[in-house]
Amino acid sequence: MPKANLTSFWFRIFSLALVGLGALTLMLAAGPAAAQGTPKGKFGDWDMRCETPAGASREQCAIIQSVAAEDKPNVNLVVIVLKTADGKSRLLRVIAPLGVLLPAGLGLKLDETDVGRAGFVRCLPSGCVAEVVMDDKLVEQMSAGQTATFIIFNTPEEGIGIPLALAGFKDGFGKLP
Repeated sequence: MPKANLTSFWFRIFSLALVGLGALTLMLAAGPAAAQGTPKGKFGDWDMRCETPAGASREQCAIIQSVAAEDKPNVNLVVIVLKTADGKSRLLRVIAPLGVLLPAGLGLKLDETDVGRAGFVRCLPSGCVAEVVMDDKLVEQMSAGQTATFIIFNTPEEGIGIPLALAGFKDGFGKLP
């Protein structure tokens, strides 16, 4: 791919990520418990929450799950899955606690399959945000899987695996507007 096309590609990916990030920024700014929108349903372990962002003509919905590490209850993650306002992309956003090692990124395993790592895009008062645009393969893997294990790092050598149940993901994702 020529350099100009590659630059344009990454610019579009970054732009899509920013569009999605803006959609729920108000929900996250006050912290996970304070402002996550209006509850609209429960799908297994996932809650659907919706709100209408300022200036938007329709509400934006996401499926959300909050989990803590089994051996470190003070280490929490908030996992958010949403479709962008234009309906063209799907985002997986994870809010990790402040203090994580940012260069190491966020690891993901689905059942026992290593899916890879996502970089952190910014830190807010409520935590540091990692985000990926979900392709069809990732949506299918999460829909068919039992457990997602997110891995955060305190040091390059010390990863903390935080399991998240995928029960209800397929149904909840299917109901996102």
